[in-house]
Amino acid sequence: MKEENLPLERYGYDFIPAEYLPPGADEYWLRNAQQTEILYKKEGSGKKINLKTYWRNLKPEEIEILINNRNYCSAWENFLVRDPFNPSLIRDCDFYGLIRLGALRNISLKHNDFCVPSGIRRSTIISCDIGDDVSIQECPYISHYIIADNCILSGIDEMQTTNHAKFGNGAVKDGEDEEVRAWIDVMNEAGGRSILPFEDMIAADAYLWAAYRDDTLLAEKLTEITQKKYGGFRGSYGTIGKSTVIKSCAIIKDTAVGEHAYIKGANKLKNLTIHSSAEESTQVGEGVEMVNGIVGYACNIFYGSKAVRFILGRNSNLKYGARLIHSVLGDNSTVSCCEILNNLIFPVHEQHHNNSFLIASLIQGISNMAAAATIGSNHNSRANDGEIRAKRGFWPGLAVSLKHSSVFASFVIIAKGEYPAELNIPLPFSLVNNNVHKSRLEIMPAYYWIHNLYALERNSWKTKKRDKRKIKIQQIESDYLAPDTAEEIIHALSLLEDWLGEAGYSPADMTGMDEGIVRNIRCHNLEHSKREQVVIKPLEALASYRQMLRYYAIKTISVFFDSDPDMDFNRLNELLYAETSGVTASRIKDWVNIGGQIVPAFRVDELRKNIGEGKYKTWDEIHSVYASWNDEYSMDKCRHAWATLAYLQPDHIQTGSLARSQSPVDIAAFKRELNNARDIRKWIDRQIFESRAKDYYNPFKKATFRNQAEMEQVLGKPDDNSFVRLIHKESEHFNEMIERVKARL
Repeated sequence: MKEENLPLERYGYDFIPAEYLPPGADEYWLRNAQQTEILYKKEGSGKKINLKTYWRNLKPEEIEILINNRNYCSAWENFLVRDPFNPSLIRDCDFYGLIRLGALRNISLKHNDFCVPSGIRRSTIISCDIGDDVSIQECPYISHYIIADNCILSGIDEMQTTNHAKFGNGAVKDGEDEEVRAWIDVMNEAGGRSILPFEDMIAADAYLWAAYRDDTLLAEKLTEITQKKYGGFRGSYGTIGKSTVIKSCAIIKDTAVGEHAYIKGANKLKNLTIHSSAEESTQVGEGVEMVNGIVGYACNIFYGSKAVRFILGRNSNLKYGARLIHSVLGDNSTVSCCEILNNLIFPVHEQHHNNSFLIASLIQGISNMAAAATIGSNHNSRANDGEIRAKRGFWPGLAVSLKHSSVFASFVIIAKGEYPAELNIPLPFSLVNNNVHKSRLEIMPAYYWIHNLYALERNSWKTKKRDKRKIKIQQIESDYLAPDTAEEIIHALSLLEDWLGEAGYSPADMTGMDEGIVRNIRCHNLEHSKREQVVIKPLEALASYRQMLRYYAIKTISVFFDSDPDMDFNRLNELLYAETSGVTASRIKDWVNIGGQIVPAFRVDELRKNIGEGKYKTWDEIHSVYASWNDEYSMDKCRHAWATLAYLQPDHIQTGSLARSQSPVDIAAFKRELNNARDIRKWIDRQIFESRAKDYYNPFKKATFRNQAEMEQVLGKPDDNSFVRLIHKESEHFNEMIERVKARL
C-alpha cells in the first residue's frame, strides 16, 4: 500500500490534483457548479445565485460557542454558515477544509419512528456543503459530500467521495487508465456483449448496445456518448438528496443518493447512483452490499442482497440475499434469494427461490423462474461463451435445467426436467416436455391458449397492475397478443403445416379432419440431439393459433377504431393501407422487443444508422426516439393487425397458404370477423372460469377440508374470485366496444 504523509494544515484541501484543474479554476469549481444547480432548483430558476454571498462567515461569539461545545476546526475562516444559525446545535465535532452550512434551527427530524434533533454531533466533517436543518450524529468520517436539506445521517462509519468518483457510470476520469472502466458483461460470460452502465440507462439502451454487436460503429458511438457525458473532469462531489435518511451503515463511498431515500444497515455502497424522489422513494436495507452500479427510482434492496456491476430498473426489488452480478434487471421486477449472473433481463421478471440460477441470458420480460431452475448453468462447450435467449413470457418450471445455447419463442413454459441438449423452440405459447420414459422431446403448441388461459390473461393483468412507475421513460407491451407474438404464430403455422405435410397430410386434411385424430407428429431441429422430437396435438394447435390471430387482429383494430369518434370503415381502410414514412400496406414481418417496447425492426435499424452517422449525440436524444416510437405504435400495430386479418380470410385458410391478400378486407368480411371476435371473447371468459374452477372440483384439494362449507370459507367460490370477476367485466366492455364499432360501419 502506498504511504502518503500530508501536512495537517492541508487536510481537507487539494481535492483535485493541480494537473487536473482547468486553467483558472480552483479545487471547488465542480463543487460550486453542482451547488449552483441544487440552489437553482431550491430557490427557483429565476432567482440569481451568488455563491460568494449565499453564506457568511462566523461571528466571534458563534466561534466561542462552538469551541466551548468541544468543536475543532482547522480554519474557522473557512467555516461558512447561513441564517438562521444556532451554533449550540453543533457539539463534539471536527471540521476540515471548506465547510458551508445551511440554516440550523432547534427542531427535530422524524422518519417513521426514528426521531432525532437537528444539528451535528460527535462527527468529523471534511470539505462538505450541508443544507438546512440537517441532523448528523455519530459519523466519524464524512468527506467531500453535498448534503441537501432535512437529511438525517446517523451512525455511518465512513462516507467519502474521491476525486475520480464516477457514481456508477461506466466512464473514466482525466488521467485514469482504461482498465478501470467498469463494463457490464451482459448476455455472455465471455464479455463479447459488454456495455457501459450510466445513470439514465434503461433495458432498451442495454439491448441496443449488446444485441447488435456486428454493428461495430454503433458500439463505438455509444461508448463515446457515455464517456462524453459522464467522463472527463475530476472533482465531482457525492450528493445526498433532500429528506434522505441514512443510518447504521458501514461504508458509503463514491455514491450519489437521490431525495427521500431511506438507507439503513447497509454494509457497503460503493461507486453507485441511487435514484430516489418524493414520489418514487428508494430503500436500501440491512446487510446490503452494492458496488459499481445504478439503482433505479422506487427500488427496494433488502436483507443481505448483493449487487456488483449492475443496473436495477425502476420499481424493482432485490430481497433475501439475492445476488445480481454483471446484469441488467428491467423495471417492475422482483428477485429474491437466487443468483443472477451475466444477464440482460427486460421489465417484469419474477424469481423468488434460493436454488434458482440464471446465467448468461437474454430474457425479454413478463418472465418467471421456478425453484431449482438452473438456466444456462450447465456449460456444454469448451468455453463459457454460450447464451440463452428467451422471448416474452418465459417460464421454466420446477428443477428445469437448460444447456447453452438455447432459444425460446414467446410464452413458452418448460416442464420439470434436465434437458440433455440445446433447444430451439420456435412455437409460441407452447409446453415443452422432456419425456425420459419415451426418450423424446415433446412440444404442445398453443398450450396456454388451450389449457391455461387463466394464467395467460392474469400475466397480462399483473404486468399492468405492477407497473408503479410514476415516470415511464419507456412503454412496456403487456398484452400477450401483439405484433411480435402474432408473427411468431404465423411462423409456427408454417412450421406445423410443413411437418404435417412430411407426415403425409395434405392442406385439405388439415382443415377437414377432426382435430383429435392426429395425436402427434414428428418434428425436427428443435433439439441438438438424435432422439425423437414430437409435436403433440398439431391440428388443435393449428386451429388455436388461427383463433389467436383472429382475436388479436379484431381486438387491435377495434380499439383503434373506437378511439376515434370520426372513424368509419373507408377512413380506416385508407389509414391502414397508406404508404407513409416507409410503412406500406405489406405486413411488417420483423418486430423487435427492445426493452419491453415492441417496435418494427426497420425503426431500430434507422436509429442505429443515425447514431452511427452522428445524428444523435446524447442518450436523451436516443430516449426521445423511443418516445416517438410509442407515438407511432398504435398505428403500426393496427396496420399489422389489418394485414393479419387479410391472411385469415377463407381462401387463404383453404389453401393453407399464408401469402398476403392482395385486397383489403371488405366491410362484409369485417363484420363477420367482429362477430367471430365476440364469440372468441365469450369462449375466453368461459375458459378462464373453468381453469380456476378446476381447483374447486379437485378431490385432493377438497381432502384437506372437513366439508364444502369450510372450503368455500377458506378459498371462496370460483364466481367470487376477484380475477374471474375482472375478466367478466372486461368481457362486457369488449362486447360493448364491438357493438359500437359495428354501429358505425
